[in-house]
Amino acid sequence: MKPGIHPSYGPVVFRDRAAGFAFLTRSTAAGDRTVEWEDGNTYPVIDVEVSSASHPFYTGTARVMDTAGRVERFERRYGRTGSR
Repeated sequence: MKPGIHPSYGPVVFRDRAAGFAFLTRSTAAGDRTVEWEDGNTYPVIDVEVSSASHPFYTGTARVMDTAGRVERFERRYGRTGSR
C-alpha cells in the first residue's frame, strides 16, 4: 500500500442509544467523543440511530405487508385494463 493516502484504521465503539447496545470494532471512522470500554481502555465512540439491537427486522417486530390484498383491492377499485 502507498504510505500517506489511507485513513487511519483503529478501534471504535459503535453505540445504539435507543437500545442501550454497544460494540467494539475497528473502523476508519472516528468519533469526537470517547467512552471507557469494559476492558478499561478509552475508545472513540460513534452514536448510531439503528443497529441490529433496535432494527425491526432483526428484533422480530417487523410488519408483513399484504401485497396480494392491495393488488386485489386496486383491481376491484379501478378494474383490470390492458390486453394481457
